[in-house]
Amino acid sequence: MTPAGRVALVTGGATGIGRATCLELARRGIHDIHIGYARSADPAESLVAELGELGAAGHPLRIDVSDRDAVGAAAASLLATSGGLDILVNSAGTTKKIDFTDLDAITPELWDEILGTNLLGAFWVCQAFAETLKERGGSIVNVSSISATRVVGSSLPYSVSKAALSQLTRALAVALAPSVRVNAVVPGTVLSGWHERLVGTEAAQANFDAEARLVPMGRLADAGDIGEAIATLALGMGFATGQEIIVDGGKALRY
Repeated sequence: MTPAGRVALVTGGATGIGRATCLELARRGIHDIHIGYARSADPAESLVAELGELGAAGHPLRIDVSDRDAVGAAAASLLATSGGLDILVNSAGTTKKIDFTDLDAITPELWDEILGTNLLGAFWVCQAFAETLKERGGSIVNVSSISATRVVGSSLPYSVSKAALSQLTRALAVALAPSVRVNAVVPGTVLSGWHERLVGTEAAQANFDAEARLVPMGRLADAGDIGEAIATLALGMGFATGQEIIVDGGKALRY
């Protein structure tokens, strides 16, 4: 199948890394791109026009990945529109800024929210599309985080959720083999608006300036850097499965 004949779904696709991934897939010739979103309806609609300029058809798809029934309904809608799925990118994610030492701030509701989106949400989407991905020899790319392997990041539950997502990636690579490849991209800090929303623009910029000096490549990643890595894993590297690719300019080498 040529790239133009393939169908992609990017959850969390309207903003940040997800948006950059949609655009990169379009640049590489993917014609049908479903933009998964939970709340970002307007950005999803705006992205449709940008994808159109690249020759791709964008399809906004409301999908609350933490709700298994909603995922099933969204899957049925996608399959009715496009007939199948070849590329799945699990980019939807959530977190809350909590100091790792503040255990009392971590509630059952927070665990449910973060695990429900970052871990279970990725599984529900993979489960819903497993059969069509197997039929079409598809590819899954999960968006993890460097906090999966280091005690860093926005919160303890977020770090744990991404560590679990890494293991889910390996488990699904075995469960869906040999028809479907399952890999993960592991970003470090990314200039995408995520950190600004967590700590505010001024504090985020100060953190960015301090961290950039520690990156061997001399700068932090932007969303486009991560989207490029995701598209490469999704469309190429055909004998790689169950792998995690760290994309942080080499900063993890200096922890």
